[in-house]
Amino acid sequence: MLSTVKKYLELVRFSHTIFALPFAIAAALIAVHLGGDNAFELSLHAPLPGMKPVVGILLCMVSARTAAMAFNRLVDRAIDAANPRTSSRHLPRGDLHAGEVLLLIVLAFCVFIGSTMFFLPNWLPLVLSLPVLAWLLGYSYAKRFTMFAHVWLGTALGLTPIAAWIAIRGGIVVSDPVDLLPSLLLGLAVTAWVAGFDIIYACQDAHFDATHGLQSIPARLGVQQALRLSAWLHAVMLVVLALMPLVVPDLGGLYWLTLLAIGLLLAWEHSIVRTDDLSRINEAFFKANAVLGMLMMTGIMADLWLL
Repeated sequence: MLSTVKKYLELVRFSHTIFALPFAIAAALIAVHLGGDNAFELSLHAPLPGMKPVVGILLCMVSARTAAMAFNRLVDRAIDAANPRTSSRHLPRGDLHAGEVLLLIVLAFCVFIGSTMFFLPNWLPLVLSLPVLAWLLGYSYAKRFTMFAHVWLGTALGLTPIAAWIAIRGGIVVSDPVDLLPSLLLGLAVTAWVAGFDIIYACQDAHFDATHGLQSIPARLGVQQALRLSAWLHAVMLVVLALMPLVVPDLGGLYWLTLLAIGLLLAWEHSIVRTDDLSRINEAFFKANAVLGMLMMTGIMADLWLL
């Protein structure tokens, strides 16, 4: 059983959940700091925040990503089998079968829908759950018809802080849509960040995509232009994050130090991936991006909670 569980976790790259999850938690922290819905009894000044919405956010995040990632592996199994870089994945290799992956998708789907019940009487997460899942699953087909699949993936992960915000402040969002602004900025920052690093990652498959009729920015524009566009997207991320103190005035010195550290981290990521040397893509992809999200969450938590 442990071996099977390990295969499923590897299939969906469970460890990559850390990329977007910190931004969802950061959005929840800001939402609470600005005065969340009293029904959830959340307070940064309480010894321990109410666990019900926290558990709901974690379950929704993990189950939605699991469903989307497993679906991607399922619909891409033939493409993965043809690509030397991905031919050793579980489905092409035969370690898991399509029926098993489909069962995982259905289970994750049910957990996601069920987890929205944690936020009742806030009904928005339940109502929005199906459109959100449709967008997440739709990404798996994007590279078949648009080179902007990277942006689609970015928006899929960019929904996480917005969803967490709506889950915490549902009634306020309905009565005052402007209240969404901080989460929208975080969502835009995540979208630019993820799209940028996904372009870098896709550079590995530029030739394969171009010769197999798949759409990607590296395949369409070339690796050099793709890396430049990735850098611009990460610059956009930094600009958007720099706007956050305008809508969350309590973000202060620690936040700006965090933003500086993120800028340096992104600069390092781009310095080690060059047109003539893509050998360190995995290092840039996994190390830099895993640290970045946690860094942002920690900076916001320190500014709003500890100080």
